[in-house]
Amino acid sequence: MSDSLRIGVLGCADIALRRMLPAMAAHPDVAITAIASRDEAKAKEAAAPYGAAAVHGYAELLRRDDVDAVYVPLPAALHAEWTEAALRAGKHVLAEKPLTTDRVLTGRLLDLARDSGLGLMENVMFVHHHVHLAVRELVADGRIGELHAFHAVFGIPRLPDTDIRYAPELGGGALWDVGIYPLRAALYFLGDDLDVLGAHLARGSGRQVETSGAALLRTDGGVTAQVSFGLDHAYRSSYELWGSEGRIVVDRAYTPPADHSPVIRLERRTGTEEIRLDPDDQVGNTVAAFVRSVRSGRGPAYDREVPLRQAELLDAVRRAGLRPA
Repeated sequence: MSDSLRIGVLGCADIALRRMLPAMAAHPDVAITAIASRDEAKAKEAAAPYGAAAVHGYAELLRRDDVDAVYVPLPAALHAEWTEAALRAGKHVLAEKPLTTDRVLTGRLLDLARDSGLGLMENVMFVHHHVHLAVRELVADGRIGELHAFHAVFGIPRLPDTDIRYAPELGGGALWDVGIYPLRAALYFLGDDLDVLGAHLARGSGRQVETSGAALLRTDGGVTAQVSFGLDHAYRSSYELWGSEGRIVVDRAYTPPADHSPVIRLERRTGTEEIRLDPDDQVGNTVAAFVRSVRSGRGPAYDREVPLRQAELLDAVRRAGLRPA
């Protein structure tokens, strides 16, 4: 335990309680040492199962000597403030996506982490699932010929009216919550030379934030990417890559449970093949990737280019989507 990465958690968000804390506790080289909340009772309830200290207030946790790294699952609008505070306190940071809601702030935080010699990783978990690497390999092997187009969607059913994702002051909205997934998938498969050609963001009735959106992008080589997303939709979580000789389709692409056995559907003129893979735990893989990065001083927690490019594309989609017709 003395060699464990000692992690403190800022806040008691659902994703922390339900997914991240159990994954951290299961990692042999992680110790959850403190959990902070502005509500002391919530901190005590969250900390008890892990034998962690319950801390009243986020700043108090950052002053602790038994915290090497901080996990930030706060509302999106608070990520920049508390990620910066954690870095200035000398802590490595794993922050929920989006890292910030402003590309300039994202760049500043990435620069601060680099200059401080600290790891800063955005918690986009699906990229750590092995199904997507398998798809990449199929494309690289020419199984669908020359790649021409990428289509990706992520939509979830309507949330309770009180959900923070409908609150503009907390960084709510479909783009930053669910739109980030298909956009990041486009980056993952097509590379960072993507440009936004156009976008549309729409508000649902009575909402102060966008509840749906779509964007069209292209690479320098002419491959197009279409992404759609929303907070008021029948559930869909998928992408497809369309080539000159076939296409690849993956469903349940972004938030599969650890026991889900993914299926890659490969469609060609000769027929359809279903490639079944073993289950994979992308939450546990994400925690492991963060730990490896911090221990080695390289890897996802030290990658500046991908999160920065993602922030630039999110900003471009927002500007294009809110532009008057």
